[in-house]
Amino acid sequence: MKKASILFILFAFATCGIAKAQDDNTVEVTYNDTTATVSVAGNISQYLTISQQGAHVSIAQSDSLASEITYRLTGSSTDGEFYMSGSYKATVELDGLTLTNTTPVYSGAAIHIQNGKRINMKVITGTTNTLVDAATGSQKGCLYVKGHAEFKQKGTLNVVGNVKHAIKAGEYVSLKNATLNITSAVGDGISCNQYFLMESGTINISGIEGDGIQCDLEGDTATAITEDHEDEDSGNIYISGGNINITCTAIAAKGIKAAGDIFITDDPVIDITTSGKGEWDEEDLETKAACGISADGDIDISGGTLTLTATGSGGKGMKCDGVLTINGGDITVSTSGGLYYNNGTTENTNFTGNTDRISSDYYSSPKGIKAGVKTQVAGSYTYSGGMVISGGTVKVTTSGYNGEGIESKNYLNITGGEIYINAYDDGINSAQDLTITGGYVYSHSNNNDGIDANGDVYLNGGLVYAIGARSPELAIDANSEEGKKVYVNGGVIIAVGGIENGATYNQPKIQQSSVSSNTWYTVTYGDNTVAFKTPTISTGGGPGGGGHGGGNSSGLVISAPSTPSLATGNNVTDGTSHFEGNCYVGGGSVRIDDVETMQQIVNDPRVFTIDGRYLGTEVPANFRGVYIQNGKKHIKLKGEN
Repeated sequence: MKKASILFILFAFATCGIAKAQDDNTVEVTYNDTTATVSVAGNISQYLTISQQGAHVSIAQSDSLASEITYRLTGSSTDGEFYMSGSYKATVELDGLTLTNTTPVYSGAAIHIQNGKRINMKVITGTTNTLVDAATGSQKGCLYVKGHAEFKQKGTLNVVGNVKHAIKAGEYVSLKNATLNITSAVGDGISCNQYFLMESGTINISGIEGDGIQCDLEGDTATAITEDHEDEDSGNIYISGGNINITCTAIAAKGIKAAGDIFITDDPVIDITTSGKGEWDEEDLETKAACGISADGDIDISGGTLTLTATGSGGKGMKCDGVLTINGGDITVSTSGGLYYNNGTTENTNFTGNTDRISSDYYSSPKGIKAGVKTQVAGSYTYSGGMVISGGTVKVTTSGYNGEGIESKNYLNITGGEIYINAYDDGINSAQDLTITGGYVYSHSNNNDGIDANGDVYLNGGLVYAIGARSPELAIDANSEEGKKVYVNGGVIIAVGGIENGATYNQPKIQQSSVSSNTWYTVTYGDNTVAFKTPTISTGGGPGGGGHGGGNSSGLVISAPSTPSLATGNNVTDGTSHFEGNCYVGGGSVRIDDVETMQQIVNDPRVFTIDGRYLGTEVPANFRGVYIQNGKKHIKLKGEN
């Protein structure tokens, strides 16, 4: 081992045979198998202490230099490392670097930045870089930054973590443009504190034994969100762009896990698959299960494309302890694992027994989306968190025992968006009141209620198509045993399997005792039409074959703002498809400013006047607008009602 002085520069240049000019405030480290050459700009050499053993390089910056240094790392070594310490922000450029730490000297990490300030990690555009840490050592990550790491530029960084995490930062991590490929880690793929922020770029994570992306608090108490996240310690995760692909096979692993809140905005593409089973938590004395996206606080989604798949026992697509808000984006969730049971001594990864008399601490159900917390205190319960869906598209499929589609452990409000649920257990479940005031909602349960609430159910608007399993389950169910009920106040309601007996209807309804399997029906009310297709109906009573808690024994209930009529067949010839093609909606008034151009109207062969005359390409002087009746557009003239 040797100490470097200012003469070290001359030595480095001499070994290259050329004395080259170097920018101020820069250090260049070039790796060449088992050796490395270090070049230091003359204006900073007196402030640096350089130690080196083969290709293992350590550089310490003196506190007396309050200036940012750029460290450029290039070349390749099968047994080397880069260790840097200091107390001022710095930049590290990865410029075609391949670095494997085989026999640790300063750290077991491939790159170890013992600096608590901001570190720009520039993955130089067009380059591919690979880091592998030592198989022995106590390093927290293959790439470790004591402070906050900001990954930038359009290069590629491949990372392997042989002892713990692949990438670890003591403070926040941000990503813009760069591609991070994590192919193996004993711990998490990316682990950080304070917050995680991704604006663009790509993250691919697989082969890990922990979580994909994990963000915790640095301190004991979370701060609020701050402007530009300055001095923020929230445990939050912010994702506004880029591509994230995560595969987790570990027991109870999370694809993305936040100690705080998760915000997904704009247009990221996120694809997460978890396959690990659940486990018994010895510290909390309860079961834990795998999950695609998990937050101890809230989750807020307003954009992006999310595909979440869980195949392990008890696995969930998305969950939070706080409020889950969805007002945009395209979300697809699929769970197929069985119910996970573990009481600390006995484990069952496909439990099919009755859970009504079992503590909820002993099992984890494979639910699609879950929000909120229900806590038992003595003989009563407290409720926190909840769920609000006001936009976007949500598709959830569950096939494992007890697998509910969407569950809120508190209130659940739906005001917009399109929801498609095909669940083993309840399609949509709320521990307290459930309110639907808008949007398109399809909820099909194969073994329980289509829509179920332990509180009241308020149907105030939107299109709701609910399908319950055979008797005694229902399409729409409230907790009548405790005096709760269903209130039908607005919207179009199609309930294959009936609605809880005692429901209050503040708009017209029709009902019939049975429906046919795989059959199209059309509901007409006023000038509007809605066609829906029934599912395969079991011979064991079918939907609506009986009542639940004195429920309605009708096989089909339909309610609409005006008196509906029912016909067999799909009679919507000019409608909009919903619910994976299981429903078509047509009718309603269309103003002239709702269509693209006047010419679009008059050239449409489906446009007729009230008396059936073809309009052709002429626009009447008394043209008022267009409306749709029985699937065809009709001209409305001035002076007509």
